[in-house]
Amino acid sequence: MKNRIVYLVLLAVSAILATGTAWGADECKNRGTLDEMYCDENMDLVADPPTDPNDWKDPGTLVFTYTPVEDPAVYKDAFADFQRYLSEKTGKEVIYYTVQSNAAEVEAMRSGRLHIAGFSTGPTGFAVNLAGYVPIAVKGTEEGFQGYNLIVVVKKDSDINELTDIKGKRVAHTSASSNSGNLAPRAIFPQHGVVPGEDYEVLYSGKHDQSILGVDHGDYDAAPVASDVFYRMAEAGRINGDDFKIVFTSPRFPTSSFGYAHNLSPELAKTIVDAFYSYRFTPEMQETFGGADRFFPVTYEKDWKVIRDIAASTGTSYNQAGLKKMAEKEAASKKQ
Repeated sequence: MKNRIVYLVLLAVSAILATGTAWGADECKNRGTLDEMYCDENMDLVADPPTDPNDWKDPGTLVFTYTPVEDPAVYKDAFADFQRYLSEKTGKEVIYYTVQSNAAEVEAMRSGRLHIAGFSTGPTGFAVNLAGYVPIAVKGTEEGFQGYNLIVVVKKDSDINELTDIKGKRVAHTSASSNSGNLAPRAIFPQHGVVPGEDYEVLYSGKHDQSILGVDHGDYDAAPVASDVFYRMAEAGRINGDDFKIVFTSPRFPTSSFGYAHNLSPELAKTIVDAFYSYRFTPEMQETFGGADRFFPVTYEKDWKVIRDIAASTGTSYNQAGLKKMAEKEAASKKQ
């Protein structure tokens, strides 16, 4: 099974690398860091809609998914009510498409098989640059968007009491593209005297919940993870929060982004945006998502700057080579 997952991850990246160019070199006045398939003439860092109306997409069925940060089945149920609302507003059937990796999610949107999605914080940059993804929202409340922190969790009885104590320990990172699970630790930990990959061996778990469960079961001594995932698992009874202690907490980051494919027809895109902004979470969704009751408007240019800075400081490039490197690391982590 693991070998099949590895094969599918690498196949997804191969599909991305094989995709042809949509914009000619002379047609686009500004592309920025976007892949050559896309153009950014208004310089907002995301792909512009195609200039030719014949290239606009207006599918009869809309495909939606959420980042595979935890068990995909959890979110298929969690977003069911929103899918019904989206279907009502657009007049189209909305189905959930389960993805098994960040690379597969990026490829699905780039190839046109995915129209609306939630991408995890770190992979959002890959989706923007390589799949024409347009982020528009983050879970939040009337006051603002919901954020999270990178936290380092250990067992309550561990002799690790501060960040520097993880030197020489078994430390689980989640996946190569994860912000809080890999990129932020590599950018932030050295400021506190700990260099991942030098002061400790990085062991990839694959997902945040697997890192947390690995610490709980004794497979790892410590793990940097997203705080919202940790508290959500505790509230759901998947772990006993009292069995852990947190030895480090970072500044606040935005949670997973939500958005749509750039080449949807402008009318459809506007309807989707309006649906996101007008929808209010059910009580069950509020419980699942830490009290968030709506999708709060954001922009990639402004609200993802801190994430882009972290990526840049760790040498992560949101291009095809960077995605291939990320996918190879994700595949390797699934073999562990």
